[in-house]
Formats: sequence, C-alpha cells, structure tokens
Amino acid sequence: MSIPLSELNRMPLDQAVQAMHGLYEHSDWIAQRALAQRPFASAAHFKQAMVQVLRESTRDMQLALICAHPELAGKAMLGNNLTAASTDEQSRAGLTNCSAQELAQIQQLNSDYNTKFGFPFILAVRGPRGVGLTRQQILATWVRRLNNPADFEFAEALRNIHRIAEIRLNDKLGISPTLGQEVWDWHEWLAQFSDPGFAEHGELTVTYLTPAHLACARTLTLGMKACGFDEVHTDAVGNVVGIYHGTQPQAPRLLTGSHYDTVRNGGKYDGRLGILVPMACVRELARQGRRLANGIEVVAFAEEEGQRYRATFLGSGALVGQFNTDWLNQADADGVTMRAAMAQAGLDPKGIGSLRRDPSRYLGFVEVHIEQGPVLNEQDLPLGVVSSINGSERYLCEIHGMASHAGTTPMDRRRDAAVAMAELALFMERRAARDGDSVATIGQLGVPNGSINVVPGRCQFSLDMRAPIDAQRDALVTDVLAELDAICHRRGVRHHTEKTLSVAAAPSHPQWQARWAHAVAALGLPVHRLPSGAGHDAMKLHEIMPQAMLFVRGENSGISHNPLESVNCDDLQLAIDAFAHLLDHLHETPTP
Repeated sequence: MSIPLSELNRMPLDQAVQAMHGLYEHSDWIAQRALAQRPFASAAHFKQAMVQVLRESTRDMQLALICAHPELAGKAMLGNNLTAASTDEQSRAGLTNCSAQELAQIQQLNSDYNTKFGFPFILAVRGPRGVGLTRQQILATWVRRLNNPADFEFAEALRNIHRIAEIRLNDKLGISPTLGQEVWDWHEWLAQFSDPGFAEHGELTVTYLTPAHLACARTLTLGMKACGFDEVHTDAVGNVVGIYHGTQPQAPRLLTGSHYDTVRNGGKYDGRLGILVPMACVRELARQGRRLANGIEVVAFAEEEGQRYRATFLGSGALVGQFNTDWLNQADADGVTMRAAMAQAGLDPKGIGSLRRDPSRYLGFVEVHIEQGPVLNEQDLPLGVVSSINGSERYLCEIHGMASHAGTTPMDRRRDAAVAMAELALFMERRAARDGDSVATIGQLGVPNGSINVVPGRCQFSLDMRAPIDAQRDALVTDVLAELDAICHRRGVRHHTEKTLSVAAAPSHPQWQARWAHAVAALGLPVHRLPSGAGHDAMKLHEIMPQAMLFVRGENSGISHNPLESVNCDDLQLAIDAFAHLLDHLHETPTP
C-alpha cells in the first residue's frame, strides 16, 4: 500500500523510517537522516535530501553502502537471498531467468569488476523509464564501465544507487512520472526515423531535408495537432510551428522550441527534448480546457547541427533574419544543392525572408535542453538554470617548420612543427583552467604527408575557445594567440591562423532566468546555475528578444552527440512540471 507524502510528513520519525525501509539497500540510516529534515514540499525534495545525506557522509560509509548491494545474478540471487526489492528489479531485467551461457558471462564480469574495483557492479536495472533494461543493455553497460577509472566508477555506482532509491521511493509513495514516461516514449517514437547508412545499423542520424528528416517533420505535425495546438504548419525553411492561442489575441506570445535534426550517430534527446516537453504542457492545457492570457508558440527548428551543409542554425537563424541566400548553392556530399533539396521537399526559399519574427509580438524565448555535459550528473541534480551560453571563436591554423631526417637531426637543431603545436596545446589547457569556466580545444590535428622517420615540417590544427562572457573569451583568445607567436618565434617556425567563427556569448535574461529558478525551487529542488558550453537555438533568438534556458540532467555522465545520450523519465517529469510552473507564472515579475 502506498503512503502519500503528506502522511509521511506527519508520521513519527521511527514510523516514517520503517515505512521507508529498503530505499537504500541495508542502509536505512540515509532515509532516517533525511526524514529528520521534514516536512518535504515534494518527493523530489525528499530525494534530494537523501542525496545530500550521502554526499556529506564519509567515503567509508559510501563504500559500505555500495558493498551492501548484491551482485547482479550473483550468489545472493542464486541462493534466493535477495531483498524483495532487489528480486523484483533483477526479475524485471530478466536476470533471474538467464541461460547457462549468459550466467557464465555474468559471473566472469562480476569477477573482473570486483577484481578491478573492489566492490560489486551497481546498475539501476529498471532503467531510465523504470520498466527494466534488457540483458543485452545490462551486459553492454557492464563491459563499458569496466574501462572507467576507479574514482569515476565509485561515483557512478553511487549515482546508480540514487536512481535505484528514486524508483523504490516512487513505488512506496505511489508516484508515477506519467508525463515523463510518455515524453520518454515520444523520443523513442521520433527516433524510428534515421538516414540511410545509419538506420541499417540502429544508429540515429537525421540531417536537413532527407527522407528521415521529412518523416520527423510530418510526425511532429501530427503530434502537435493531436496535442491540441490551434494552428500547425511547416514554414519555408522546414520548421514545424505549432500555436496555442491565448485568451487575449493581441497579447504577445511565449516562444519556445528546439531542433529536431541530429548529428551523425547521435542521441535521441539533443534538441528534441525542447520540442516535446512544451508539446506535453500544451496538451495538458488543452485537456483541461485552459488557455493562458498569452499564446504559446512552439517551433521545432529544422536545422541546428550543420551536418549536411556548411551552415548551422538554419531554422532559428531564419526567425531572426539571418538566412544567407548563398547557402542555397552549397552542395552536400552527393552533389545535391540546398536549393534542390528544398524544392524536392516542397519548400520555397522565397518565403524565408518573411519568417523573421517581430520581437514586440513575443514575451521572450525559453528553451529546455539536455545539458550535454557532466555537471548536473556529477552533482546529482535533475535540473539546472543556464546563466549564459558561451561565446566562442574558432580558428584553422598551420605551423610551418622544417622537415628533416628523424635519425640524423639533433634535438637542439630541430624546427618541429608538431612539437610547437603540442606546446601550445598544453598552454591552452592551463590557460583555460585558470578561468574556471573557460574551455579551449584542439579538435582537429594533422601532419600533412607525415612519415614515421621524418621530423614534421607542417602541422595543421584547429582552435576552439569559449567562455560565458565575451570579454573573458577575448582575453583567452588573446593569450592563446600571443603564446602561439612566442612559441613559434622561440622555435624558429612560422604560423598562419584563419578565424572561421566568432559567436557572441548569450547571457540569460535576468528575469527569465529567475522564472526558471523559481520553477525549479517550487519543485523542492536546489537551484544550480551553470553556463552552457554548447551552442543552442536560444543564442540566435537572443539577438532579438530575451531568452533563458533550462538544462535537464543527462545519464551516462552527461554524454551527448553519442548513442549513449539518455535521460530518465523522473527528470523529464520534473522538466515538464518546471515548464508548466513557468507558464502559470508568466505575469509575475520575479526577483533576479
């Protein structure tokens, strides 16, 4: 029988501890310490209190908690000595019904893992949706995590323990993240479409105006109509636009959305989460027969990633009047121009100029997005408020030295282009770290016509430098380029740099950032602010209207642009609840 949170808040402590028995395997002290902090405003508040209790405990206590968990398909299971909760979890994942061959593989993995780390492999086998991972998914995760460093894997075990406790608490409180599960399913639904060459391998790739891309657009159109949007159309650049009218026709709308294209072999949540979360909120308003004073406009942007053509932010750029008509003549890898692809898709480029939005007709732009980084995951926080989208500069560079014989050229006579670049790379690492939240990357690197027995005479590489504010980014760029000059002068080599991109930082509007913060706090969660190192559609809309973003924690250490990109349904539910809160408080002026 489930226990309502309100009742849990009123129970005597010893009775409440007994009711929450088993949330953490053989470790009721965690719930006991957290329950002393009652009353809780929400289940999420209680969950976060337990996370903090464990975070503040000693490493020995954390290790004891990890070791209190049984091995997957291990001796405890074979001997029927699992707790009821563990039996249910392992059964849902099919681990209680393994073949002899699978059991042998699992036993070997248990042995290898314990030998390397000194504690059992912990995995929330009920998975991100709460219904159970497959044995194949479990085994693949097990093999992958065997390669983790020891300290990282220790923290990963604790994160999985918190997820196990979260699911168990839902069961005890009778909570089901219904909307979160549904939106999780919508991501699966949209991920069925993938470009040829990737679809056959189970990989997700959706690039601009391919058949898979057009199928996504049609599916989103049908989805928006089913959710109750009053108007749904595809615009001249391929954006799918849904409008839910407000009660005051002349009142400015709230603009929101994200992109539905993907990188090659990418994840299911990058961009799409910011489309499907507001769709769910509009559907709930429509089901309730509710309308806000202001309308809501959700835009599924057709392109953000720049994968098919050498142009990015085609969808959101069109809304701010930044579509370069020269792009229409670009050809993809198969020689198909953008103009031809648009004609085949039934789009007329002549209409793109009219897509520019009048900012006076909008309250602002908000975007929900998976974090695409490790911060929220490491902090055990489901949501984060974005303080700024980093400004960035990119360069293509080449250092010219002197190619010479690797065996006969003394070390003090060399003009090694690659070593000069390596010295710069180490400087960039130190210099960016000095700021705390700046980042600097050499993502492309090559020695043209290099040979194993030749001192490199040329080295080609890229520079990518980012920071939350432009002045900080500019200082980083200045120092890196000055160091490149100094290194080359000292080593007797030459260099050439070409700036290929300069994007201004997009600080979140203080009041809209505060609206997100109030929405997160209303859920009983701590408000954590962080910059976005990645670019987003919000940074384009930032040029004509106020914007602010909400980040959702990514599973698997926050990895993105990767098939391992994942979110869980409880975090999705919180994102939906936060968005609904923001909608319900649009006319309040929060204190930044």
